[in-house]
Amino acid sequence: MSSETEEASTPLLMRPLNWLETRGDAVFAYVLLAPAFLLLAVVAFFPLVRTFQFSLRADAIRSAEPFGEFIGFGHYQDLLTGNASLPQQFLDLSMETPILQQALFVTLAFAIISVLFETLIGFGQALILDQEFRGRRWVRVAIIIPYAIPIVIQAMIFYLIFSPQIGFGTEFLNSIGVFESNPLQNTSNSFIIVLVADIWKTSAFMALLILAGLQSIDRQLYDVAKVTGASPWQRFKYITMPLIASPLLVAMLFRTMDAMRIYGLIDATAGCQTVPSMSCLVITALNQTRRWGSASAVAFLTAITIGLVVIVYLIGLRDSEAGVT
Repeated sequence: MSSETEEASTPLLMRPLNWLETRGDAVFAYVLLAPAFLLLAVVAFFPLVRTFQFSLRADAIRSAEPFGEFIGFGHYQDLLTGNASLPQQFLDLSMETPILQQALFVTLAFAIISVLFETLIGFGQALILDQEFRGRRWVRVAIIIPYAIPIVIQAMIFYLIFSPQIGFGTEFLNSIGVFESNPLQNTSNSFIIVLVADIWKTSAFMALLILAGLQSIDRQLYDVAKVTGASPWQRFKYITMPLIASPLLVAMLFRTMDAMRIYGLIDATAGCQTVPSMSCLVITALNQTRRWGSASAVAFLTAITIGLVVIVYLIGLRDSEAGVT
């Protein structure tokens, strides 16, 4: 039977599958990823392109239309030179600092510190949970409880703890000189409160991702290392760390992206006027001053900043995988 006769006798729905069988693994992988790429383009790239288009138009504050005439990169120039007409009073530390630099400093500082401590705490929790001991299931449940709490409830918990009238944490910390009498009205104090709240909640997320990587390591490697007389530190250094590097970087990547978009926890705890972030600046410019073009410019700059951080992580991930292989 000729190939034309076989193709004609093949059901129509089976022909694409037969075509895939004759292609390489790379083509097959791209075909499987095509729906995900299409969904990503619809929910991510298209809004990003539209945001960039909006950022090139003037703020029509007194007009019924949200956007004015086309002004090109005027908003970006104003933001980068400190001439943007946005709420200027944010940080107590430097009132003369341009608003974009203030928000960028808070966002990067929050992301670096929170991800660092969440990684250390999560790594420690994962190492403990990776061991066999009685009651390990209950310990896992106890660790994951904070991560299951909604952000609004989490923020309200810490707001009530440090509220000057009803909070039990304010008076004690004020008596030892750590916080002021109303820490939620102070930028430095509020930043620490929001930071602790985020670390308390999302360390469990890091622990679960790192634990999944730890449990994927072949246990025979540790048995061989014990037989050869390797110490616990040597087993950790030469087996655990190299094999956990890639999952660890992936976990840190997810947490960094999430931390750089921080908004809800800040807004519900201390407010964006006290602890600004890039996302807070977008929402403030959009809701309070109705500057749609400026808000779009800040949002696009936020996306660029996150994209650069992601590239750094991907380079580190590539190097770690190359080192393992």
